[in-house]
Amino acid sequence: MGRSVDRWLADPEQAVYRRTKPIIIPVNTRTLDQDDLPEDDDQADNPEALRWEENRRGPTSSAPSKSRVKREMEALQSLGVQLVALSSDRLKKINLPDNLREAVREAQRINSHGAKRRQFQLIGKLMRETDPAPIQEALDEINGVSAAATARLHTLERQRTRLLEDEKVLGEIAAEYPGVDLQQLRQLRRNALKEQEQHKPPKAFREIFRILKELQTQSLKETEAAAEAHDEDDE
Repeated sequence: MGRSVDRWLADPEQAVYRRTKPIIIPVNTRTLDQDDLPEDDDQADNPEALRWEENRRGPTSSAPSKSRVKREMEALQSLGVQLVALSSDRLKKINLPDNLREAVREAQRINSHGAKRRQFQLIGKLMRETDPAPIQEALDEINGVSAAATARLHTLERQRTRLLEDEKVLGEIAAEYPGVDLQQLRQLRRNALKEQEQHKPPKAFREIFRILKELQTQSLKETEAAAEAHDEDDE
């Protein structure tokens, strides 16, 4: 049959005659197995060919989903919005890349809604190029919800409790905070003990905590200022 078809194709005169009659060519309908395909040893040994094949097949199941990427983008933009909402003094306390810091400052100067929205998109893009974890930690610190801030509050609470139990803790406080008014704290301690004995509202008890927290905050500011001055001297 193969030779008859070849002659028909090669002979134009016979082609006119044969075209009026149907030519039936049997077809093997058996599905080809992998063994029927020619082996390509070159592809197996060729890294470029393997990479081409991986690209042809498209992304694998390990690639992040679109919804996950969208959530990550929204989280980064949310960080950017929080940065823009900060005051200049608080923004200075956060370690940011220069281009990101300038983009945040520019967003703070923009009043147009559309322009600010585009600036937020730029900030989100720049956020993808940096590690967001330290930025989130610094924002949490400012908002008073970080682990470090919580630990400091617990330290103050324990110090207040020990002060009520032993007046000698005043010496410890004086050593830690040289500018403290010991006479005021001593009087507040006495009032707090009376409040407990008489089951009155803990007004003095709360005032002790407020003073200790204020002293701690001032001490942290002085430490940061000294560190910044040291860094400037090194430069």
